[in-house]
Amino acid sequence: NKVSLQGNTKTNDFVVIREMYSRPGQLFSRSDVTRTIRELATLNFFNQESINPDVKPNYSDNTVDIEYQVEEASADQVSFSAGWGWSMLILQAGLSFNNFSMRNIFNKDAWKPIPGGDGQKLSLNVSTFGTRSIYYSLSFTEPWLGGRKPNSLTTSIYQSFYSNGYKRTDDSFGFFRMTGATVGLGSRMTWPDDYFTIYHGLSLMQYRLKNYANILNFGSGNGYFNLVSYNLNIGRNSVSQPLYPRSGSEVQLSLEIPPPVSLFTDKDYTSLSEDEKYKWIEMHKWKFKAAWYSELYEKLVLMTRIRFGYLGFYNEDIGPTPFHRFYLGGDGIPTGYMFDSKEVIGMRGYKNESLTPTDGIKGGNIFAKYTMELRYPLSLNPSATIYAMGFLEAGNCWLGFENFNPFKVYRSAGIGARIYLPMFGLLGLDWGYGFDAVPGSSDANGSQFHFSINGSID
Repeated sequence: NKVSLQGNTKTNDFVVIREMYSRPGQLFSRSDVTRTIRELATLNFFNQESINPDVKPNYSDNTVDIEYQVEEASADQVSFSAGWGWSMLILQAGLSFNNFSMRNIFNKDAWKPIPGGDGQKLSLNVSTFGTRSIYYSLSFTEPWLGGRKPNSLTTSIYQSFYSNGYKRTDDSFGFFRMTGATVGLGSRMTWPDDYFTIYHGLSLMQYRLKNYANILNFGSGNGYFNLVSYNLNIGRNSVSQPLYPRSGSEVQLSLEIPPPVSLFTDKDYTSLSEDEKYKWIEMHKWKFKAAWYSELYEKLVLMTRIRFGYLGFYNEDIGPTPFHRFYLGGDGIPTGYMFDSKEVIGMRGYKNESLTPTDGIKGGNIFAKYTMELRYPLSLNPSATIYAMGFLEAGNCWLGFENFNPFKVYRSAGIGARIYLPMFGLLGLDWGYGFDAVPGSSDANGSQFHFSINGSID
């Protein structure tokens, strides 16, 4: 008969109602109630442990009323970190408004302290190494474009700049600048089932180098390098809730494809300089990730996960691009030297990026990683979700299929903890022990501590 909502003091009714599977006039379905609870938890706007469907039977007309009772939780996040590295002070800050309202941005009465309640996401991130370096990014997501169907629109812009420390008037002054923008449209699918999603995106990126050959170890260190790519992401996510899943799975396949410019020209790429060879970045980048969650006994959860990545190329005369390669090892947190859009994959028990091959240009084009975690919650309070874990992990990174062997991996084991604070996101501390020695680095394995932010290790 009736379906109502109680307890959403900030989030607007339409944001919640559009996620409900229980509808007035439908035949009552317990599976629809369970799915609605899962979707409300996935919003991350409410206390995931206290979502309660109050089912009230009406015996006079053989109907039921359902009142979904929710408790608002903080969705916005702020991050700040400071550290010392490369003889410089490193500062990073970020703001993420995860329940934003763009339509009320000019309504002064809606600023409490920011306009919110419409389920949109606005993020701003900045990091700096002082006067030598700055990185910033701005992104916005509308999860229900047009308001009728769950089609999400995401846009972002970003830029990073790093100089070698010389004055701009000095002939030795050099810098590396990366500028980019993306726009994407995501949709929920109804086939094979409605847990599937698909995303299409377009990315534009340009690298500008001046007197900076020592960073990427190719070419003269001068010139422009361009990337125009189409991105496809197909996934299925049926996890019970985001913060501490007890059941379900998550599978994701992604592909990034720039056009094969070299195949449409008559240039002899064997005789071109590296500056010309890599002017238009060519690749096809495939990534696969799958994770399964099983509750073994009253909140004791076993999580198993596999990850693979492959960075391919069209032209044998060009080979793997020096940009966008894989770097394996450590806590998975990107460092300030992210000029070449390298992808950092965490691997506990080993130092940062210590499992990364090199052919003069550092970085692999294939990686594999296998993880098993046994988790138990210490607190499921919405103000601080905490769980402990023990883990087994194995992985490796290769350059070229001739070196690839998915069973020749570095192994580690250890313990760790995760704490989710609404204002800061997911923070982690792990101790891992790497069992296998790394050629050329005597201290890369063994006892290692790792700090992670928002699942960077995962």
